[in-house]
Amino acid sequence: MPDQSATSTLTRTITVAEGVFAPGHLGELTQYVPFELVDDVLERTRTVQARVRFLPSRVGVYFLLALGLFPTLGYQRVWDKLVPGLHGLDLHVPSEKGLRDLRRRLGPAPLRALFEVLAGPLARPSTPGVSYRHWRTVAFDGCSSIKAPDQPRIRSLLGKVRHHWGTAGYPVLRLTVLCETGTRGLLGAVFGPTSTGETTQASMLLPLLSPQVLLLADRGFDSDDLLGAIADTGAQLLVRISSKRRPAILATLPDGSYLTRFKGLDLRIIEADVTVTTSAGQRIGGRYRPATTLLDHRADPAEALVRLYHERWKIESAFYSLRHTLLTGRVLRSCDAPGLEQEMCALLVLYQALRAAMVDAVESAPGTDPDRASFTVALQSARDLVVCAGGVLPEGTDAPVTSGIAAAVLAALLPGRRPRISARKVKSPTSRYPANPTTAHPLTSQKITRLDIEIHREISRPDAPLAGGSSNGQTGAGRRNQVLQFLRAAPDRAWHPTEIAQVLGWANYRSVCAQLGYWAREGLLQKVARATYTLAPAWMLHDHRQPAQPAPLTDPSAA
Repeated sequence: MPDQSATSTLTRTITVAEGVFAPGHLGELTQYVPFELVDDVLERTRTVQARVRFLPSRVGVYFLLALGLFPTLGYQRVWDKLVPGLHGLDLHVPSEKGLRDLRRRLGPAPLRALFEVLAGPLARPSTPGVSYRHWRTVAFDGCSSIKAPDQPRIRSLLGKVRHHWGTAGYPVLRLTVLCETGTRGLLGAVFGPTSTGETTQASMLLPLLSPQVLLLADRGFDSDDLLGAIADTGAQLLVRISSKRRPAILATLPDGSYLTRFKGLDLRIIEADVTVTTSAGQRIGGRYRPATTLLDHRADPAEALVRLYHERWKIESAFYSLRHTLLTGRVLRSCDAPGLEQEMCALLVLYQALRAAMVDAVESAPGTDPDRASFTVALQSARDLVVCAGGVLPEGTDAPVTSGIAAAVLAALLPGRRPRISARKVKSPTSRYPANPTTAHPLTSQKITRLDIEIHREISRPDAPLAGGSSNGQTGAGRRNQVLQFLRAAPDRAWHPTEIAQVLGWANYRSVCAQLGYWAREGLLQKVARATYTLAPAWMLHDHRQPAQPAPLTDPSAA
């Protein structure tokens, strides 16, 4: 029929750079990595081309970013993705060797500098899920499953992970990032061989912390030195500590938490049992022990901090987006150290630009949680816009910054976060983790119908014997808490070790003297004279159970 055979003619205007610079774009993501920024980075790193020919350095930077957008394609095919939208321009078609030489000429420096410029918080403080009170929540963690080519130069750089049953098939590098939990945006990243531990890499990220952030971290980051270094930056912290630690109980608080001190750092410890009930009626629980520098139990109730700690897991979805969605789980391309660094920095730049586009999308719809933005949708939309060279430059000052990606993200918003639980599965035959976890977690994802948090309000008695105790059936931790409880009864008096041993009924005077000296070095006691001790001034002068200036409560249920 005639009406079904009608046709339409569509015309589109594309604005790109002129001449040989035209292929240098990243579609709409170019607005987050603009020409001026790339030119400035090239100038600062002294990698601008000596003379303009067919492949200028700016085009090379965008080509490296496009390699991350299309990880399954070779150099020539990736170049072909940059030029279809530029039909009608007389462009040079480079060879694969020319593109490879372009990568070597640039090196890793401009990509590293580009990531340092783009890294940082992405959302406004008022965006849902970004802040706890007036602190922006961040977290750091490590990922050691990004595979590199099994080539001699890579093996000499990264080595191979050895297990008791064999050697890993590919060298892997360890990536540690500082992530904004609300948006999964990166504040910084460090990567290198797995022989460099997570805590060592995390210490390199500490200069990025500030008094405006609250850091969440897992048990691997609970060393005294690292906690003290984090506190020295002015940032607040909420870190889960190992169950093997026996912190001193300096004062108990009404909400069940208690105050302690690690090498001069005042902390508040919360011990809680978290139990979830699944839709199948199964009950699964675990013991959590977070430590925090938020000492005011009125402004920061124990249960609220336990719930907040769960936000740390959002960094795992950042690793998933980078490792599986963006990189598709594939082995990296580069076969030497400079190329590996260049490729990783390009992936981090690309990831950060995508996250920035997603944040702009959700903030254009007030009240939308960034958790509902789909990284896969944003990635596919960005790829389509690269092929058609759409949105390279803003259409005008009043035009939306990310019209194409924002429209795609907002049209396919994910549902609100659903509380779910499942076992962590191990599919690699050479993983150091057990293939069959011993926990009772369900093998398939199940909905959580109820969440119970029980704060331990009765701390174990200080004089209670524990496993591995010393004389008198007590451990060092049991003795320490008993001494602190005894000294709090007369905080203004100085005591000699013989007096303490006699009052508490301890026969071994020498061990008491040595332990008092050790606890004084920890900052729990103060040595006022030869073999004479008193309670540390911080715990004598202040009653932490009644803060001098309690912060106003924002949650009525916390009263």
